[in-house]
Amino acid sequence: MTAPPIAALLTVHRLPLVQAGDLGFFLEPGRYHLLFIAGDPVKYPEALDVAVVLPELLRTFRGRFGAALVAPESEHELHARYGCTRWPALVLLRGDAYVGSIERMRDWDDYKLELERLLAAPPQRAPGVGIPVAAEPADPHHIAGGCH
Repeated sequence: MTAPPIAALLTVHRLPLVQAGDLGFFLEPGRYHLLFIAGDPVKYPEALDVAVVLPELLRTFRGRFGAALVAPESEHELHARYGCTRWPALVLLRGDAYVGSIERMRDWDDYKLELERLLAAPPQRAPGVGIPVAAEPADPHHIAGGCH
């Protein structure tokens, strides 16, 4: 059973529920879309707060972007695709191009300022998963270019 604030996004506020494979049908070229990747509300209770704030953001920014709830079975895939590191996440796209994300619950003024900044920003490459890369220490016995 879906938590009531998240279910209300679908039933009361009429947000579409999107799967990763359906994004191409949902996203309109040149239009902004905010994807809500909630995560498990038991594990990440902030998702319930974001679910309550999202309709207010849509009212405040009326007509500047659409929004959708990401289906639970697609959350991990899209969370990784857009380089999110924390739950819940709001991902702003322009058409199918990544613009940026807002992760975790924020103060109302922070949401407004960050969304204004993102709406003015150009699309960019989504950040990758942060895996540090380090060079191996030099091995005096290893011949450069040789096989191991």
